[in-house]
Amino acid sequence: MASVLRTDSLTKVYGKNTVVDHVSMNIEQGDIYGLIGRNGAGKTTLMKMIGGVAAPTSGAYEFFGEKDNTKTLSRIGCLIESPSLYPELTVWENMMFYNKLLGITDKKNIDEILDYVGISEAKKKKTKQLSLGMKQRLGIGIALIGYPDMLILDEPINGLDPTGIVDIRKLLLKLNKEKGVTLLISSHILGELERLATRFGVIDRGVLVDEITYEELLEKTRKAVRIEGLDPRKVVVTLEEMKLNDYKVIDGGKVMVYCDTGLSGKINRALGEKGMYAESIGTVGQDLETYFVEKMGGGVQNA
Repeated sequence: MASVLRTDSLTKVYGKNTVVDHVSMNIEQGDIYGLIGRNGAGKTTLMKMIGGVAAPTSGAYEFFGEKDNTKTLSRIGCLIESPSLYPELTVWENMMFYNKLLGITDKKNIDEILDYVGISEAKKKKTKQLSLGMKQRLGIGIALIGYPDMLILDEPINGLDPTGIVDIRKLLLKLNKEKGVTLLISSHILGELERLATRFGVIDRGVLVDEITYEELLEKTRKAVRIEGLDPRKVVVTLEEMKLNDYKVIDGGKVMVYCDTGLSGKINRALGEKGMYAESIGTVGQDLETYFVEKMGGGVQNA
């Protein structure tokens, strides 16, 4: 896959406080990249630098392999923090304002985008009359003006009710699957990012501490029974007799059995009946939330 965004040691310092610390990340075409971190971890500052809102103290970033980012601005759409809306203007007028700001004279794109994000019926409403969910849809619509190849969205579901969260999730998946838009999304709602993201970046105290694909994450957090200290060839025979066929031999002899971890005692007894007594047999794996919390330095806090 072609690289859409690459950062190289991107850093932002305010006074003596390093908010973003030498972040090197890579987002590929078609990714939905979920950026995870506690409040104050540096997510928004990182997005502001990438979106051209804040200047890096040091480091660099490039879109689509182009070091001159002024050449790629038209291919990027941003919604960082709250959407900048004019409350006394209607939905359509807000869209028209940003159309003109980008030098777009054709008005046809406005109705098309409003229809796509699902608020065409509200185009004559003043934005001060909109619900939070509709404002978020409008903000995404504004970010879509110019039909960008990548969207940068900071907390797009923050403050929404469950129905609004589902609606925005469906919209983002639709943009990714139907339009091929690459997405960089931050959120403190881990469960939602798990449903959306194809790749994750975990930021803690300004440092990118982990970057992992969804498939790699599932493998790392997969629950299993781990058997150590036995001839794996003999162990495998017993497992197959028990109809436990999902296993893997790792690290020169450890056997990982991917099954209900409550079966560890039954496996141990079956091995013992054949005169095989493991040095160690136990369960491994964790849920996704625990994995991310540990990466963020432990403690249950908002990301």
